[in-house]
Amino acid sequence: MWAATVARNLHQRTRATTGVLLPSLSRTLQPLTGSHSGSTGGGSMFLQPGIRAAPVATQTRSLSNLQPRRRKHKKAQKGRVPVRTGGSTKGNYIAFGEYGIRVKEGVRLSAETISAIHTMFRRKLKSIKDLKIWLRVFPDIPVTTKGTEVRMGKGKGAFDYWACRVPKGKIIFEMKGTGLNTELAKDAMRQAGFKLGVASEFVAASDLTRQPSKCDMPPTTIPFQQAK
Repeated sequence: MWAATVARNLHQRTRATTGVLLPSLSRTLQPLTGSHSGSTGGGSMFLQPGIRAAPVATQTRSLSNLQPRRRKHKKAQKGRVPVRTGGSTKGNYIAFGEYGIRVKEGVRLSAETISAIHTMFRRKLKSIKDLKIWLRVFPDIPVTTKGTEVRMGKGKGAFDYWACRVPKGKIIFEMKGTGLNTELAKDAMRQAGFKLGVASEFVAASDLTRQPSKCDMPPTTIPFQQAK
């Protein structure tokens, strides 16, 4: 009788606070009698070894909802697209797939644009077996906007969307799959270039586009031209 009352109260409390209904606890509360009961009068004691806390909701990210899990500050300054003057080649080479798309100009891409390109890839190449797509950039910069004809002051504008700064010559997407030939990949990258808004180029894996080892790059060689 006491076990049924405890189970009923716990059901109602859990459902009212979290909306998650726990399994029946009448089987979990097992009575112990005799010498293991802990009482001298032959009474009974109920243990609760099977009661578990309500599941905690976790956040899962996908390419349809690109945003960082956590930021120290919810707003950021606008900034500028970096211009590589020291010969840095980070992200200019193919590292994972067989084909990729590289931008020829610096651009700031929004999370919506990146998601649209990825959706286009999945629809156009859905017949490719074991298709894998790698995203080489990630939108982690919050962009704020203000309405038109708003007077100066009154603080920074409200958050609008997530974006990322992509320097010149960086590869954005890479792909690989069984049955994916150069023609299909090139046509998919051509359609992706329409959504970027800047000049881009198709890149296929070769000795020139693969990331070279440090021993193959003398200090006097300009790495960016070597990537071309």
